[in-house]
Amino acid sequence: MTRLLACLMLLSAATGLFAADRAPNIVLIMADDLGYAELGCYGQQWIKTPNIDRLAAEGIRFTDFYSGNAVCAPSRCCLMTGKHPGHAYIRNNREMKDVSPETQALDLEYGGQRPLATEEVTIAEMLKQRGYATAAIGKWGLGQFGSTGDPNAQGFDLFYGFNCQRHAHNHYPKFLMRNREKEVQPGNDRTLTGDTYSQDQFTKVALEFIDENKDKPFFLYLPFAIPHLSIQAPDESTAEYAGTIPEEDYVHKGYLQHPTPRAGYAAMITHMDKDIGKILAKIEALGLDDNTLVMFTSDNGATYERLGGSDSDFFESVANLRGFKGSLYEGGVRVPLVARWPGKIKPGQVSHLPGALWDMMPTIAEVAKTKTPEKIDGYSLAPTMLGTGEQKVHDYLYWEFPAYGGQQSIRMGKWKGIRQNMMVKKNPDPLKIELYDLEADPGETTDLAAKHPDLVEKLAKLMAEAHTPSEQEAIPVLDGKK
Repeated sequence: MTRLLACLMLLSAATGLFAADRAPNIVLIMADDLGYAELGCYGQQWIKTPNIDRLAAEGIRFTDFYSGNAVCAPSRCCLMTGKHPGHAYIRNNREMKDVSPETQALDLEYGGQRPLATEEVTIAEMLKQRGYATAAIGKWGLGQFGSTGDPNAQGFDLFYGFNCQRHAHNHYPKFLMRNREKEVQPGNDRTLTGDTYSQDQFTKVALEFIDENKDKPFFLYLPFAIPHLSIQAPDESTAEYAGTIPEEDYVHKGYLQHPTPRAGYAAMITHMDKDIGKILAKIEALGLDDNTLVMFTSDNGATYERLGGSDSDFFESVANLRGFKGSLYEGGVRVPLVARWPGKIKPGQVSHLPGALWDMMPTIAEVAKTKTPEKIDGYSLAPTMLGTGEQKVHDYLYWEFPAYGGQQSIRMGKWKGIRQNMMVKKNPDPLKIELYDLEADPGETTDLAAKHPDLVEKLAKLMAEAHTPSEQEAIPVLDGKK
């Protein structure tokens, strides 16, 4: 009996050592076009998000966090590769017309966006150094099946969802991709409603992935397609808001027309929030809570001009910030970031540290105790999240975006410099910089450039330093071209 007890004690000690040495699980959830203030923990009054609010309450909330860019694909590229828009491989939304023979054979209908290059290293590939199981479930947008940007070619063991962003414009799709196979979605014909809601499918597959990989470290990347248009949600979710949110007549613009767009939009976000609750419950039920970092953010700001029935003004989706999706003003790029890790992240924290999606790669690398690729632009946020070590602070954060007129911006401390309409031929001064004091004027209402010419000159030099030319997505005036 004594010998048996000793063996059991040794086994218990070995198991404890194994658990201590095991790399933590990482769950990174990213909403699509979710505005800075569309969560309760960021001041939202209409839309209920109790599970995301719980992440903030039990962890840390960042007030000055930014997307990779002002629209989907370039923002996701910055996230996946740790590079800011001046160095990123993809800097715009560009759908490919030429598709691979494999894509043609499957009749996928959508070309996908410009794919990541083979030589680009993603977070998933980085984590393979530590033996992580990896999954991307939701909207990819960085290359169609069969291209160099295929998620299965970029470090993900499992991909499930939309490869192409345009495919994701309907939440009741005819099919989704499971790795390199086309999976038909029952009862769907890409109209306003259907039998199989893509968000529910993403959650189902995510829960299966957690179950299947509970005994080893996993990286679960959940780039959900909510609340990107079209406005679509199951009837039972919309019913939660019907009659409680005032509706008004509107001129419909683009996408599918929803009969109660405000209620439908709120329902989408709350539905996603409930799914996040399911994921948290699964992690807790498996006893993985204390070894799992969960982060939630968005890829860019909220939708503009009532597209598809959206109403960012009514919901005050970007609070008092200026601009929406597509703009490098604050409302287009400032996004939520909350993180929770029981026992590691002290609850109830609020950080004003400026950071951006390109900081996710080094943050995850530090948590996983692995190495990042060389020549990335991000700094780890782990010292701030965990309260350990010295936090590196960016000298500046930089963006460029060769669309919506052509834009360039930089944040240095409290100062924000921005250029607009750089690719508009009639613009007499495409290199003009507007200057704003974000501490005194977060809404960017008062241009202070004339009062601080030396600062404007400094920001111009930093912008030039941060920019590297891109043949595919150029802003000609930055490279001395007309």
